[in-house]
Parts: sequence; C-alpha cells; structure tokens
Amino acid sequence: MMTTVRLTAAQTMMRWLSVQMTEEGERFIEGVWAIFGHGNVAGIGEALEKIGDALPTWRGQNEQTMAHAAIAYAKTKRRRKAMAVTSSIGPGATNMVTAAALAHVNRLPVLLIPGDVFANRRPDPVLQQIEDFDDGTVSANDCFRPVSRYFDRITRPEHLLTALPRALQVMTDPAQCGPVTLAFCQDVQAEAYDWPEAFFAPKVWHIRRPEPDRRELAAVIEMIRAAQKPVIVSGGGVLYSGADQDLAAFAEKHNIPVVETQAGKGALDWQHPLNFGSPGVTGSDCANRICAEADLIIGAGTRFQDFTTGSWAAFRNPQRKLVSVNLTGYDAAKHSAVPLVADAKIALTAITAGLEGHRFAGPDASLRTAWFKAADRVMAAPQGENPNDLPTDAQVVGAVQRYAGADTVVMCAAGTMPGALQVLWRAAPGGYHMEYGYSCMGYEVAGAMGIALAVPEKEVICFVGDGSYMMANSELATAAMMHVPFTIVLTDNRGYGCINRLQIECGGAPFNNMYVDSRHKTFPEIDFVAHARAMGAEAVKVAGIAGLEAELARPRDRKVPRVILIDTEAESSLGVGGAWWDVAVPEVGTTEALRAARERYDSHAAFQRTFD
Repeated sequence: MMTTVRLTAAQTMMRWLSVQMTEEGERFIEGVWAIFGHGNVAGIGEALEKIGDALPTWRGQNEQTMAHAAIAYAKTKRRRKAMAVTSSIGPGATNMVTAAALAHVNRLPVLLIPGDVFANRRPDPVLQQIEDFDDGTVSANDCFRPVSRYFDRITRPEHLLTALPRALQVMTDPAQCGPVTLAFCQDVQAEAYDWPEAFFAPKVWHIRRPEPDRRELAAVIEMIRAAQKPVIVSGGGVLYSGADQDLAAFAEKHNIPVVETQAGKGALDWQHPLNFGSPGVTGSDCANRICAEADLIIGAGTRFQDFTTGSWAAFRNPQRKLVSVNLTGYDAAKHSAVPLVADAKIALTAITAGLEGHRFAGPDASLRTAWFKAADRVMAAPQGENPNDLPTDAQVVGAVQRYAGADTVVMCAAGTMPGALQVLWRAAPGGYHMEYGYSCMGYEVAGAMGIALAVPEKEVICFVGDGSYMMANSELATAAMMHVPFTIVLTDNRGYGCINRLQIECGGAPFNNMYVDSRHKTFPEIDFVAHARAMGAEAVKVAGIAGLEAELARPRDRKVPRVILIDTEAESSLGVGGAWWDVAVPEVGTTEALRAARERYDSHAAFQRTFD
C-alpha cells in the first residue's frame, strides 16, 4: 500500500523544493525571497516558517527587486542554482512582471510564486482582484504568461504533482531555461491532501549537454574551412556551458579572433592576444574593425542582439556569412544563419576535431595595441585635477579599474555605464556581470546583492547612475540587514544623461531627461549620502577621481554595503569605440539639427545587411 503524508499544498511545495538537488549535492532552489500579503501570508507564509533553514526565507523591500536579486544570483551561478520569489496577489504580483521579462530575455531561471484569487470563487471579488468582464478564469497573474517559460495556475492541491516537476524541468533545461510562474490560489495553499511519501524523495537534476547534428556540424566545418577572415562572437552561452577554456583553446588552435557580447564578456581573459574586445554599438575600435572585414561570423551562445550587431550594420563585408552555435533552434536560426544546435562546449570540441588543425592567418595584433592606448587615454586620471572639473564616466571606470583585482566582479544594467564598461573594462575571467538583455534600470542595487550572495568570496562593485538609483534602491536596506557587503559607485549627473545625449544625437532638443530640462519649480538637491546611511550602508561623497581612488583604497566595514557618491559631467561621450545604433529619427522636422540627424541615420542604415 502506498504510504502518504497529509500536508497543505503550500507545505508540500516548500518541502518538495527543499529536496531538489544539483549534481554537486546542493539545493537547486537555494531559498525563497518573500513579501507577504493576504494572498500568501497564511498559506505560503506558514509553510516557509515551518520548514525553516531547510529552505531559507529572506525578506525584501520590493517584489521586483527581490526577483532581480534572485536573477542575479542565478546568473552568477551560471544557471546551476536558482532562487524562488513569492508575493501576494494584485500589485505584489504585478510588481514581479518586469523581473520576469528580464529573466525571460536573459534566459535565466527564477521561480515566481505569486498568490492568486480564490479557486472556489466564494468571496469574489477579493481585495486586489482584477475582474475580467468576459473571462472568469483571468487574474492579474495572467500578465506573467508572455514573460514566463512555463506558467501554471494551481487551482487544486494535486496539481503540484505535475506542476512542480515541470517547473524544475524548465529551469534546469539549458535550451528552455527561463522564469517559471506558479500562480498559487490562496485557498488552495491552505488545503490539505494525502501526498505520496515518494513524492518527497530527493532528486538530482542534471544539466544536459546536447550533441550537434552531424549534418549541421559538417556544414559549419565546411564554411569555416572556406573562410578567409572568420571572427567568433562569444555570448553568454559560453559561460553557462562552462566553455571558457574551450573557447580559448579553439581560438588559439585555429588563430581566430574573439569578440565578446555583454553577456559573454569575461569568458576570455582581456589579456588574451585573440580577445579583441566587444563588437557593435558599445564596441571597441579593434573589434568593430575585425567585424567589418570578417567574411564569416561564428556566433557562440549569443542571440545577436542589436547592440552586438550594430543593428546589423557592423558586418560590412559583402561576402559575409553567419554561423550560429546555440542550444535553441530559435536563436540558432536567426537572420538565416547556418545553425549548429548544440551545447557550446561540445560544439567547439567537435568543430576543432573536424577542422583537423586548420589555421588562419590571424588578426592584426597592432589593432589591439592601438585600442588599448586609446582606452588608456580616456580612462587616465586627470593631471592637476581641478575640483571644479567634473570627471567623465570613462575616468570613473578607469579609477575603479586601477583599484580592481582578480577577485573583483563589476556589474551594471542601464544608462551610460553599461556601454562604458563593455568598451573599456578589462575583465578577468568571471569578473563581469551585466544585465543588458533587458537593460533594466533598477536592477543594479538588488543585482549586486544577489551576486554577493552567490560569490561571497568576491568583491562586488556596482556602477549605478543617479537615475537608476532613484528608481530602485530599497534592497540596500536588505543588504545592510543581512550583512551582505558590496560597493556602489554612484555617479550623479543630475538626470538621465545617457538618454539626453541620445536625444540630442537624434536631432532633438534637450527635454525631460535632465532635471534642468524638466518641468520643475524647485531644482532637486538629493542627499544620496544621507539616504544611503539611513538605509544602514556606509556612504561618502568624494571629490573627483583622486577622491574616488582614495576612498576605494580605504579599509572599510566588510559587513554592510558602502556607497561612494561622485558627481560626473553628463555631456561627453566616451570618445573612443562605438558604432551606429538604429534609433529611428523623424523624417520630418523643423530644425537643422533634426535634418542633419536624419541624413546621418539614412547613411548608416544603408550598411544594414541581411544574411541570405
């Protein structure tokens, strides 16, 4: 006779999650971020309290940023571990939709457990319930459907017997990996059921490595052999596959230059002679030169986002062809690429075997040398620094670069700094974390906390502008409360400087981005130092690059975050690197600036290429 145990549905979920294991013998779901409300406090809240340290619970300040912390944790763990996030119904749930979209775009695992309305419908409409006049099955949680890799609504306890394994299968599948949403009806959370004891047996989840199709492999090998100037575009899939050393070995054996996407940066040490930096909009001069001349682009674990491709104008060789090595057929077949659907580590090894030592003439090494000299110039500390001269973002990056060591992880997400860091930062292996798939303002502070939880032995440095900091800073209090240390370099240019520059470059007038150009009666003077201290962090404002370097070097409390505020100027671009980005400019306007911007747009758009 089958042995059963009587538990509520919520108790069952948490007990089951606590015994889902990685191949290294650790919990796959490390713990649960929770903000309780009437939709999850009685059911899920009781279950989390009961299970205790077998599945730890952490309290956050905002549902979106809790989820950001969980996503950053999973990214840092290279998708080998993840976290869950639970909220109440209504605004608590919909707060997480942006984070779900971020995880979906970046192919990162997170388990979202929003509370839902009553399955029995007796008290309808309940507080915070969205009523659809035409569909009685709809709730606010249906917003998660397009931004979840797997969505389920738990309307009966026994649904968990199939829903939970499906959820973990998606989160541990390298091709399907992404956010999972289990909308949990609040009355069902509290319902009891007789569960098979065997359901709670520990399970190890193995991450598969798909082998390439022999026909696709043969086609790719033939294309590489026929090329004269190939280039490898290394994406995040190289890191998630653990193919860092395989990429280096492949490039060395065949003498092929490598360029890195935002997600792929840090797989190949910046000092490697075949690492030519980043391509596209926020690319290095040497990488964009290599890409413009390449007759074969070999994507490895990249989805070819428009920043990587310069809106498909970076690859200018009329003879160019495209190969895409990717775990998903969807990404591998983009832009008529010749696909190789396989794990990056396995694929690189198989291609090398087929090439049988075939080597190319290789790139011009002087391009790297010239690039580093140009980058050194813009990152250098100003000589005879005048306290009244505000530093550039490139100079701030340079100051942190001179301080950073092999155990430093820099991170960012939106604004000017992602571009500055991709172009300029010299990443040690594993030392770069950028959320640029969704470029989500507000990811930075919570993301830095998630990284620090994942790699407590590392020094995490978060670059964030005043605009992003104002959007979402509350998890700074959580990090202080939990003794999670990291450093925030907060650059204050008094508005959205990055978009202001783009607005001007597109022929527009400065409008509604900088405080000075926005409708106001009092110009805001925000005391970021006082604010950060009030949240429990160390905080100080520094004067210029010399002050920033001195503060970075100062001994500090390693238990709480620290915030270093520095005023920066908002007008300058980096002055090096970069490429065109397709941001549509109005065809009709009344100013000479707009007419000139449209002319520039049309001239660059002429270089956009499709791959036939």
